[in-house]
Amino acid sequence: MATIQTALPAQKSRRRVSWASGLVWIALVFAALFYLMPVYVMVINGLKDATNVSVATMWNLPDRLSGGGFGEAARRLWPNMRNSFFMVIPATVISAFLGSLNGCLLSKWKFRGSDVLFTILLFGFFIPYQVILLPLVRFLQLIGLYGTVPGLVLVHVIYGLPITTLMFRNYFAGVPTELIEAARVDGAGLLRIFTRVMLPLSIPAYVVVAIFQFTNIWNDFIFGVTVVPNPAAQPITIALYNLSGSFSVDWNVVMAGALVAALPTALVYVFLGRYFVRGLLAGSVKG
Repeated sequence: MATIQTALPAQKSRRRVSWASGLVWIALVFAALFYLMPVYVMVINGLKDATNVSVATMWNLPDRLSGGGFGEAARRLWPNMRNSFFMVIPATVISAFLGSLNGCLLSKWKFRGSDVLFTILLFGFFIPYQVILLPLVRFLQLIGLYGTVPGLVLVHVIYGLPITTLMFRNYFAGVPTELIEAARVDGAGLLRIFTRVMLPLSIPAYVVVAIFQFTNIWNDFIFGVTVVPNPAAQPITIALYNLSGSFSVDWNVVMAGALVAALPTALVYVFLGRYFVRGLLAGSVKG
């Protein structure tokens, strides 16, 4: 009798848990459908001809699969997408490497004024873009990089240093100091410790920083339109804005272009998303 009485509350508890799990799954499905509705509208209208796109028919499937505006969008955006790749890949790699070097120095090689230096460096993250546009343009003109993709790379590397330094400093703070001391006993110097000890341990942090920087740099608009006034050398975000004409808009091309422009960042999260979560968790636990 006592066994039956003990089993009944356990069964009720399991039922409550299963009901709660079911409600959570239902809520997640509705949330996913809600957030995917704009993507659905963009895809089906991007596949339509320009004459078939309207507010009244935006939920309807295309009558025929002709590619819609994707061909035109890819043709018009490809040169600027290439510029974006030439900008975002070196800027991400360089800013991540310099941030890891700064984070390693500021977390494991304390010196007089290191905390003040880190605070000053971190303050750059809170400076609005609009405040530095005029001196930035003047500086790029002086060094001969205004209106060029390398100039954009330099801008994003410098502006990315505060956040990349912060991420790596928090990550390296959780690395045991005994590893550094053991390497020093073996005669390793600063550069060797960084390349042989710290870099192999910082792969999760590199993934997080790379995804963060890639997304921010790829989606940048204000630096692209200010630093590079030449439309042929501008990144894809400005070219996407220019797809909409002054008097008429081919909405199928615009929606297809938005999907084309968002595809690289989406693929980065699809293939590296799990490493991104692991890196965030590793940094939070170690930091």
